[in-house]
Parts: sequence; C-alpha cells; structure tokens
Amino acid sequence: MDELERRIDRMLAIPPYSLPPDARQAALVELLRDELEYAADKNAAYQNYLRHWPTDIRSAEGVADLPYLPVACLKGAVPFSLVEPSEVKRTLTSSSTTGQMPSRIVLDSSTARRMTKGVVSIAQDFIGSARRPYLVVDVPGAVTAGAQLGARDAAIQGLQPFASEVTCCLKSGSEDLELDLQKLLQFAEARRKSRVLVYGFTYILWKHFVKPLRDENRCLDMPDVHILHSGGWKLLQEEAVDKKTFNEGVASVFGCATDRVIDFYGMVENVGVIYPDCPELNKHVPAFADIIARDPLTLRPVRERETGIVQVCSVLPTSYPGHLLLTEDLARVVAYDGCRCGRRGVCFRFMGRVPKAEVRGCGNIERSRQQLH
Repeated sequence: MDELERRIDRMLAIPPYSLPPDARQAALVELLRDELEYAADKNAAYQNYLRHWPTDIRSAEGVADLPYLPVACLKGAVPFSLVEPSEVKRTLTSSSTTGQMPSRIVLDSSTARRMTKGVVSIAQDFIGSARRPYLVVDVPGAVTAGAQLGARDAAIQGLQPFASEVTCCLKSGSEDLELDLQKLLQFAEARRKSRVLVYGFTYILWKHFVKPLRDENRCLDMPDVHILHSGGWKLLQEEAVDKKTFNEGVASVFGCATDRVIDFYGMVENVGVIYPDCPELNKHVPAFADIIARDPLTLRPVRERETGIVQVCSVLPTSYPGHLLLTEDLARVVAYDGCRCGRRGVCFRFMGRVPKAEVRGCGNIERSRQQLH
C-alpha cells in the first residue's frame, strides 16, 4: 500500500493539464490496474465483480478497457468500503432525487488528504494559488467540518485551502434561506480592492444572492473576484435561465467580467476531481483522472463531438472503489486534445442527465454485498 500511495502522489504532483493523451493513458492504465487489484483484495464483493468481467484487467490497453461500476452500486444503506470502520474519517453523501437512495462515500485519512490535494491542484490552475477572503453563499453551518458531509458541504470544504478567512452571507429565514444583506455589504466594502473567492451552489447563488441584489439594483463593485459554482442547473433551466444569462447576472451584481464566473462539474462519488469551465466554456480532465463518454446503446467510447454517458475515472480513492464509475449523466466530447485555452487532454461539455436514468449491470456485486452484510 505504501508504494501504491507514493505512485498516486506522483500522479498528483504532475501539472494537471500538461500531459499529452498517450502519456496520460499509459500512466493511468498501469496505476489503475494495480488499484483495482488492491480493491479486490480488500473487498470480496468487488473481487467477485472483477472475476465476472468479460476481459482480464491485465489485458487492458486503455482506461476504457478496464472494468467500471455503475454509480448505483454506491447507493446503499451500507457504504461500499475498502477499509475497516475504525479507519473511516468522514462519510460523504450525494444529493439525490426524492425517494432515491443517496450514495455514501467513506474516506480514510489518505483518501481525504488526496481529495483536498486534487481539488487544490485543479482550482489553482484556474484562479491561482494565493489565499484570499472566501465568501460562501450559504449558511454558517455549511463550513463546519463533520463526520458526515453532503454534496454542497463537500464542495464548500474543498475550496477552504484557498481561504485566508471565511464569511457566510446567507441565514435561515422563516421559510427559506435569506441573504444577510448587512453582512454582505460589510464584507464587500472592506474587500473591494482585494482578490476574493466566492462559492455557491448554482441554484442557491442565483435565487438567494443574484436575484435579491438585482431587485435592488445593487452592484458590489468587486472586480477582482472569482465566483465558482456547481450543481443545481435543472432548477434554473425550469426558470429559463441558461449559462449566458446566469454568468451575466452574477457578473453584474459583483461588478466583474463574465469570465470570472466559473461553473464546475463534480460528483461526491468522484471525490477530489472537479471539472471547471475554461474561457472556451469547455470542461477539462486533470492528469490524475479521465472522462469517457460511452454510447448509450453499445457502451463503446464515442468519437469527438459526439454525446455519451459519462464514465468518470480517478486514481485518488483507496477507501472505496470509485476508480471507474459509469454515471447517469451525459456529456459531449469537444476534443480528446487541443482546446484553444491551451490545456492538454480531454475537454467536454456537460449535457444533463440520462432521461429516466436506470443504469443496470451491478447484479453480481449487489448479490455479493447482500451476502456480506
């Protein structure tokens, strides 16, 4: 395990968007094969799943050839763990549709450390590495680290290494969240000439921050701000708010350029990996991860400019089998290399959820889990 951790750390140390596709594929395949074997040694159910996969993992020539799990396998009352209960430091819980079981992701100290390093490595490529005041568009309780974290809380926590101080600008109202306007204006007045980081869940940022400020024709006059946001687009689409409208609205209340508003795609199950928009509005894959878009009918990787079901890949987790996960999301591959922003590797655009998603294929592993528990 010590040698495996050193190899993962070496991948994390590579500048995230510097590797050409062939070099990245070779490095990822070798490391992921060993991580899958490690995971199989730690969990009999997962070992059973790999044994029933149609091909031997050692014959895989690319990441796309390795066995993947439907993300639904992580949705259960008992977390799918590769570590002893005493080693679990934190459990992350995904957001889920009403009535559905959320994913539960267990982190040991090593995976939690890599999660933080992964997010920092990616984010600093977009916003720089300096610490700065951190404005969280949420309630104060969301920044308190605990043994259980939801998707929003995990995103807020993931950006805290960039914070020199943290301020939350929402409060709990009688029926819903409310903007704490006085607190926000005090923050803005004191930091108008400062570099500032802002994070908010997409829908919350729009509903409880942008709309109240626009209704009062307020501009915070903070041109040196970076606003990161994630999640919640479905609710905005129902209100006919597209990405252009959103970016212009956020920029108008902060008094900054629209390229300072950065949307990122991420999943609790894909811990430590986020996919921010570049100036071309493409999302990018770091050196220690990969994205494969699979044809919904054949499950083969799609070609450039085609849309498929997203498979996320990462070398970061060793506390749960999250290395290769077939999601219930859709993405269009813009290019496998060569974005005009200069970042190497796969770039893609998130296209929404699979209609009435029900990804199948984890029967073998579920039967084994029931036997184990």
